[in-house]
Amino acid sequence: MTAPTTRRWGTAWSVLAEAGLLGAAALDSLLETTSSDGVWPWLTAGLALAGLLVRRHRPGLGFLATLPGLITSSGLIATLIALYSLSRQSDSKRVVGAAATVTVIGFAVKFPVPGEPFFDRETLIELVYGILQGAAPAALGQLVRARETLRRQLRELDDSHRAEQELREAQVLERERNRLAREMHDVVSHQVSLIAVQAGALQIGGPDDTTRQAARTIRELGVSTLDELRHMVAVLRTPNSDRQPLQPQPGLAQLRALVESSGIGVTLEQDPDLDHALDRHAQRAVYRTVQEGLTNARKHAPGAPVRVRVVRDGPDIEVTVHNGRATGRPLGLPSSQQGLVGLRERADLVGGTLTSGPADEGGFRLVLRLPATARRS
Repeated sequence: MTAPTTRRWGTAWSVLAEAGLLGAAALDSLLETTSSDGVWPWLTAGLALAGLLVRRHRPGLGFLATLPGLITSSGLIATLIALYSLSRQSDSKRVVGAAATVTVIGFAVKFPVPGEPFFDRETLIELVYGILQGAAPAALGQLVRARETLRRQLRELDDSHRAEQELREAQVLERERNRLAREMHDVVSHQVSLIAVQAGALQIGGPDDTTRQAARTIRELGVSTLDELRHMVAVLRTPNSDRQPLQPQPGLAQLRALVESSGIGVTLEQDPDLDHALDRHAQRAVYRTVQEGLTNARKHAPGAPVRVRVVRDGPDIEVTVHNGRATGRPLGLPSSQQGLVGLRERADLVGGTLTSGPADEGGFRLVLRLPATARRS
């Protein structure tokens, strides 16, 4: 049951309950009052019913309005209902006790009738019954109030516990971020720096142009990797960095530079103006897919030609990275086996799909399909 439906049912039940209480009070007044009693009991009964109408917002005033009907025996139920409402809403136990006492006295001591004793045995019996009738709604109102207070305190305690748990999780996450940042800075960045330095030295003193060109590519890749590592370290050390986009983010505009710096033979086919069809999140998914495909081709299919296509296919954008059969021996580099898993997660986040596997014509094909979306700011 949805929240609006629950609220509607709660409102309907409240209206029915209110109507039932007013009906019971009115019926009690009709049964206790006759035409021979004069006008005064009818006026006090009407005043008591009016008191019930305002008791929710002005419980004290509502209770006082029912007392004349209690004294004239034309509004007992109205007084009990008003006493319950006052007891449920009042913060002062003295007020509740005083109201209950007034109810008992008003029930036992009737409006004086000429020729009849003011206090007798019957009045004593009425006093005992009055104590019971006055104590019951007062106690019930206090019990309901205590229950509501306890429920509210339990809710506040639960909210506090949840907030404390979220704070602990955030602290653990922050410590883990800092640990990862230290590892990336002290270990990974240091080793990539050494690779870039050694590649720079080889670029200058290489024995031939092929070696110097390969060293130049390695150095550029090392420098680019260092830039990304430094930015990742800064992001990891920034509070709430999971809510902040990584800047600058590679997209379709950087695909050609990625292909040219890959160090392998790659043919790029890219439809123009696709950046207007994909938002920055989808463009990042495209870039990382091509990057992972080129990395896998270098590791597992050295010497194989690679074709990268980023084109429209109906309402979708299709990204294909296809490498042919390897002409050299695989390099045997270590692999985490998590690359394709991460790409599928990226594709899911932007509403796309990722497929991979051997191609019919040989080699391996990686295909990402994304729905064309409007650019988001």
